[in-house]
Amino acid sequence: MSAAIAREVPNNICIVMMSAVGDAVHVLPVINALKRTNPRTRITWVLQPGPAALVRGHRSVDEIVIFDRARGLAAFADVARELRKRRFDLVINLQVYFKAGIVTAFTHAPVKLGFDRGRARDLNWLFTNKKIPASPVQHVQDQYLEFLSALGVSANPLEWDLGPWPSEREWQRTFKSTIQRPIASIVIATSKPEKDWFPERWAEVADALHERFGMQVVLVGGKSERELAAERIVMEKTTHKPRSELGSGLRNLVSILDASALVLSPDTGPLHMAVALGRPVISLMGYTNPKRTGPYRRYHDLIVDVYGDPGENYPISMENRPGRMKRIETRDVLGKIALWKERYAGKTSQ
Repeated sequence: MSAAIAREVPNNICIVMMSAVGDAVHVLPVINALKRTNPRTRITWVLQPGPAALVRGHRSVDEIVIFDRARGLAAFADVARELRKRRFDLVINLQVYFKAGIVTAFTHAPVKLGFDRGRARDLNWLFTNKKIPASPVQHVQDQYLEFLSALGVSANPLEWDLGPWPSEREWQRTFKSTIQRPIASIVIATSKPEKDWFPERWAEVADALHERFGMQVVLVGGKSERELAAERIVMEKTTHKPRSELGSGLRNLVSILDASALVLSPDTGPLHMAVALGRPVISLMGYTNPKRTGPYRRYHDLIVDVYGDPGENYPISMENRPGRMKRIETRDVLGKIALWKERYAGKTSQ
């Protein structure tokens, strides 16, 4: 299959992946491997403004074409106008949805590589002329790495190179100098309410981190209404007030997570950022399948898994299970913190 797609990594590649921050993190090992195989390769990435802020300036990203879905139909006109100016040797469509197919149709390239027909949704397969081999559902990261296999490119060593970059180290040093305890970063909300945990319980965890584990809690994330509402509750309920860094921006968030001894997070972008940075993360998983969207290859012992019932050996799937996050009790998270202290504390370079 790889020989049919490309004899070697071509010089001009367009990546179509317009999804959220976590997916952008999963794309980084793909583009790093392409660059490693052919350093002359120029990578253009069609991306939404949010994740674009995370990867802009990355060593393997040469150009970003913004798809701003907040503009509705105008977003498609904008991206079509930009892509009309460019010619590519290869387009890699890493999404399975119709909108990504439309954007792929706007690109000019002899080879447009996408998912097999069984996994491509919403007629997305119509917009690609080459497909990766059919495969069962895997972890999102592994699914992206399948594209490298189809191109005959080795994924190893797996590299994210998320940062902090040299120009960001001074900000990180200044941030760390204001905190005297090991940092525990808490991601208090996500883009979907179904993934969130209760802020009242986060407050209990925050006080325990301060009193029992000697840590400084830092609240991280954006400034959506739900995140700000959760922040207010945590601040009201805690005896030992956390430091809030909500809205600090994704590049500063990289520095904060990198400076953390521990990260606690539901299934959302910063969880995957922490994994990419090699920072232990306690994952609270209930709505989404942790075998598909949980931490990749690391820190599985720190997952609080209420997606499955006790003893259930559930398969990897895209099925979501609403209403399960409420099953996570404060004691469950505290038990994972104790496990982190036993297995990881003091072993992660800061």
